[in-house]
Amino acid sequence: MPKPPVSNQIRTLRFMAGEMTQADLGDRVGVTRQTIAAIEQGKYSPTLETAFRIARAFEKPLEEVFQWEGE
Repeated sequence: MPKPPVSNQIRTLRFMAGEMTQADLGDRVGVTRQTIAAIEQGKYSPTLETAFRIARAFEKPLEEVFQWEGE
């Protein structure tokens, strides 16, 4: 399965936010811990709404959390 063309800084941001767990972030965003894990590992690209919710949870602009690596 090809890797999605979107990378992210979620793991780093969670660590910088007092070592927030994947479950804590999932609760804030309204998705499961497993979904956060898959997004964080680049196995799954979030919906636009979920991406904005994740960025908002860290109080960061979308581009600081997610990077487009497509063409």
